[in-house]
Amino acid sequence: MKDTIIVAKLIDYDQIRLTMFYDSPLGPVKPSLVIDGTSIRHPLSVLRLTSTSNLSVYELSLEKPLELGYPYFIEIPGLGRIPLDVNEAVTFKDFDKRYVYEGELGAIYKGKKTTFRVYAPLASGVVLRLRKPGSGNWTYYPMSRLSVGVYELEVEGNVQGYLYNYLVTNSGSTSVCVDPYALASSANGKESVVVDFSKITPPKHYECLPVLNANSDAVIYETSVRDFTIHPSTDIKHKGKYLGLTERGRKTKKGHPAGLDYLKELGITHLQILPMYDFETVDELHPLDSYNWGYDPAQYFVPEGSYATDPEDPLSRIKECIAMVDALHKEGIRVVMDVVYNHVHSYEGSVYEKIVPGYYFRHRPNGRMANTSGCGDDLASERPMVRRLIVDSALHWIEHYGVDGFRFDLMGIIDCETLNEIYRKAKKLKKDFIAYGEGWNMGGEVDFPLGTMGNYALLPEYGFFNDFFRESIKGLCFGDDSKRPAAMFALLGSCVDYNRPPMFDTALRSINYVECHDNGTFYDYLNRFRGDLSHEDILKLVELGLSFTLFGLGIPFIHAGQEIGGTKKGEDNTYNLPDSYNQFDYDLLDERYHMVEFAKKAVALRRNRRMLRVYDPSLIYRIFEVVDQKGAILLYNSDSNLTAPEKENVALFNPQRIPVSIDFPQAPRVLLSSDESIRLEGSQVTLCGFGFAFLSL
Repeated sequence: MKDTIIVAKLIDYDQIRLTMFYDSPLGPVKPSLVIDGTSIRHPLSVLRLTSTSNLSVYELSLEKPLELGYPYFIEIPGLGRIPLDVNEAVTFKDFDKRYVYEGELGAIYKGKKTTFRVYAPLASGVVLRLRKPGSGNWTYYPMSRLSVGVYELEVEGNVQGYLYNYLVTNSGSTSVCVDPYALASSANGKESVVVDFSKITPPKHYECLPVLNANSDAVIYETSVRDFTIHPSTDIKHKGKYLGLTERGRKTKKGHPAGLDYLKELGITHLQILPMYDFETVDELHPLDSYNWGYDPAQYFVPEGSYATDPEDPLSRIKECIAMVDALHKEGIRVVMDVVYNHVHSYEGSVYEKIVPGYYFRHRPNGRMANTSGCGDDLASERPMVRRLIVDSALHWIEHYGVDGFRFDLMGIIDCETLNEIYRKAKKLKKDFIAYGEGWNMGGEVDFPLGTMGNYALLPEYGFFNDFFRESIKGLCFGDDSKRPAAMFALLGSCVDYNRPPMFDTALRSINYVECHDNGTFYDYLNRFRGDLSHEDILKLVELGLSFTLFGLGIPFIHAGQEIGGTKKGEDNTYNLPDSYNQFDYDLLDERYHMVEFAKKAVALRRNRRMLRVYDPSLIYRIFEVVDQKGAILLYNSDSNLTAPEKENVALFNPQRIPVSIDFPQAPRVLLSSDESIRLEGSQVTLCGFGFAFLSL
């Protein structure tokens, strides 16, 4: 067979395509189907034969539909046997009805016995290998197949802490795989680990969390475990680790609060943490040798080991991640987990492709993998067992780690049904659960609705990053006066008919931001686009951008370091650049602590003013007014139920370099100003260039 290539594929439950390439004529062949371990040959009928001088394609028919779960071979007299490739079965019309499992998956630990279950419907066999920690010897156990394509095995005895893998054989090829449902892992995800979560204490301090009446009560702050604690200019002990965010009383070189104490002092309600499940591209045993944000998922149920003090201890990452969430809860801060359920690091090496080839990833009509984001191959969230994996993972993080919300990366790639199922089930666990994400329309070639902003009506509880808000405010601050009407619309929550049609049905949909981990910082962009300004004016615009974010209607979102004019040294995409580009700069905090003081007051004012948390568009339309006065933008509210004892509140934004003088019916009281030089002369207010003020009348 040296000069002959033969490929046999199952193309329907009762049809096989046999393709033969050869250099010299073979003549007619009479293939038969053989089940490994038997000598019984099942005859195959030829439905169609297409041939050229060196190629023959046989369409073959079976007597009855083939049952998955056995090792099949095609035997050709004189040429021998070749494995039958059954991987195309995942595309068969009723596959998703035949092969759905609703029971528990993974390593189900019950003390004196552990049940292992893995979904592998195409596999002709699965073997569990298991070993005790510290032992180099594996014990191998063949697993039994259930009718719905799940392999199962009960192991007697206490195997808590044991390491395991699955050896999965698909179409004649065997792969060593971790468990997609593993709850614990060895370093760098080489083996899965049996763990008893009933003995692990989840976060306890839920009573410390303030009441959240609506999502507009939230002030969200974004950082990563590593970025916020790794800087050398603090006395944080566990730098770059989960435990670094549990340490109280930590200080900068000049004695300012650092880490957890800084977050508490800032007054935020939610900390959004960049991916903290196990990701691929940082060596957990040598974490300082590389950097990554973590948008390359490896294991969806397991915390990232590079943030643990001992990545070789499977319990270290679990307990320390829980301790971090608990410490934040104790300070009244909820935790939003950044989740990436749209793609994995690489489908070729992923456990999902090894265990069920072709099932977990979305394909285009031409058969190619769909890489809609350009970041990795799309997960087929619409398929029942992929959806099941995503939902189970999400609920695990809520139930066992105390996560209070999800930020969905590239949500516009995930189907709406999956997103709604996550929210429905999450809400049963936490009444104040928050969910939002990137609703960009990535143009996925599918015939079902995805989680895009345009489909907001199909996702009644979700918020969306509002890029219209971002671009309008940035453009205005960059000196583009044509953006003023757009900025005024955005300040009203992008949900009322004001100079353009509403984008959303409620301001709760709008995540208002001018900076996030993606792209350059607001400060860097200002330096790039406003070379005409002094550094002092650049910092004023940084505070103005923060003011637009905090005092617009909707849900404010702040990137760590934005409040002090943080920089990435002019770089736009720092996902894998060193800590020096991504870390929170505590030296800069010491240098610009006056900006922190302004941010603290602004956050407190936002949280203490009910008018700023209104989200119903009919109410917004009735009680708010936004006007352009001499180039400044004024946002008025005059509902006595919301402003009492004052008659009116007004937020003033001046995106111009020149000062603006505004006359009011009576002398106002200044509740907050970004510049102490604001002048009050009777009922006239003069606001400096690039200034902000919040007044009561």
